[in-house]
Amino acid sequence: MKGSVILLILFLAVALVAPAPVSGADGVPKMTAVSPDSGKVGDVMKASGEFLDKAHVAEVYITDGTTDWKVVITKQSATEIEFKVPPTAKPGRFHLMVLTPGPDAKLIEEPVRVTIQGEAPTPS
Repeated sequence: MKGSVILLILFLAVALVAPAPVSGADGVPKMTAVSPDSGKVGDVMKASGEFLDKAHVAEVYITDGTTDWKVVITKQSATEIEFKVPPTAKPGRFHLMVLTPGPDAKLIEEPVRVTIQGEAPTPS
């Protein structure tokens, strides 16, 4: 009986300290690069990585940690997402963030950054 209790305690301790899934594992979206890494409002950028299809990514944002700007996704596949820099974005350096789909939707800040250089010139 005492041995069973010790085994149960050890099992629970291991379960509590087991690492959480990291991006890219078990279908968690993970962006690894953005091309180009800087642009202006209205420019199209391409993020590459894994698990970036519609089944894993519902929306994409640029964020400064305080304010989030939703981007328009123009193309999406398992390994790439093309998006347009929104007209409301301000100049600065931002992380990309994804929203996963479904009832347990989560916002995941990605390890890639983009630089927004200012407003796009107005066409003449």
